[in-house]
Amino acid sequence: MKTAHWYVRREFKKITTAAGIGEDWCPRELRHSFMSLLSAHRVASEEIARLVGHSSTHVTETVYRQEIRPALTDGAVVMDEIFKSRAG
Repeated sequence: MKTAHWYVRREFKKITTAAGIGEDWCPRELRHSFMSLLSAHRVASEEIARLVGHSSTHVTETVYRQEIRPALTDGAVVMDEIFKSRAG
C-alpha cells in the first residue's frame, strides 16, 4: 500500500513540533543529515551511496561530500547552543 506524501508530511510535522524544533522541517532533510553525519564519521562514499540508494558514488561525492564538513561544523555549534538552552 502506498502512503500519500501529504500524510507523511503531516505526521512528520507532528513529530518535529512535539520535539520542539518547529514545523518547517521535511523528511528529505533527514536524508541530508544522515549522509552528512556518515560522511563526517568517515564512512566510505560507496557505503553511503549504497545506504541511500544512489546507483554510483558520483552524486554522493559531488553533491554531499563537498558541502558536508563546513555545514556540519556550523550546524553542530548551533545545535549545541539549542540543546544547552533547553537542558538548562
